[in-house]
Amino acid sequence: MPFDHNDHYHRLLLSQVPPGARTALDVGCGTGRFARRLAGLGLEVDAIDPSGETVDCARALSARDPGAPAPRYRQADVTELELPSRYYDFISCLASIHHMPFSTAGALRDSLAPGGVLVVLGCYPARTWRDWAWSLAAVPVNAVARAAVAVRERLRSPGAGPSDGKADPSDAERVSAPTRQPEVTLPQIRREAAGLLPGCRIRRLLFWRYLLVFSNSP
Repeated sequence: MPFDHNDHYHRLLLSQVPPGARTALDVGCGTGRFARRLAGLGLEVDAIDPSGETVDCARALSARDPGAPAPRYRQADVTELELPSRYYDFISCLASIHHMPFSTAGALRDSLAPGGVLVVLGCYPARTWRDWAWSLAAVPVNAVARAAVAVRERLRSPGAGPSDGKADPSDAERVSAPTRQPEVTLPQIRREAAGLLPGCRIRRLLFWRYLLVFSNSP
């Protein structure tokens, strides 16, 4: 699919990086698109993912531009890591928190430096009439966005011929991290977040996502 729902929100997530931030952690980094954008802002980025294949692809994609700042990629399960206390100025989870117990957000909170920010771009299942209303609203927008991106990609690489048997340099970009359907509803997420991340803000987004922002007030 040419249109990536998570990539669509990168700019929104980057706007949450606190001024003066120096360190970042990207949880469930996949092939590293967002981690590389964080590194491009001058942050020292630790990027972790439990999938070895996607981490290998992330490293390969970073190696294509040796002059660009690269995240420190690591194959790891965040639920099994001992994260540094009060260290990261920015922590991001893009469509990954539903792959683990939501209580993991407590460990991420404890790893935030004073003034640090945790952002979660999360997925949730449609259960209520409001969920379904947002889902229905997203369908036509999604179709238009997919068509627009497909046309743009076709115009960008006209006349692409058949493969000559050599490795396609874009193969790494086609690798995607393992996915799982979300099971925790948005009302449940709000309740758990209220206890783990007091004062956090949660709002629905199109494309079956929500945005959670938590600031670790010094």
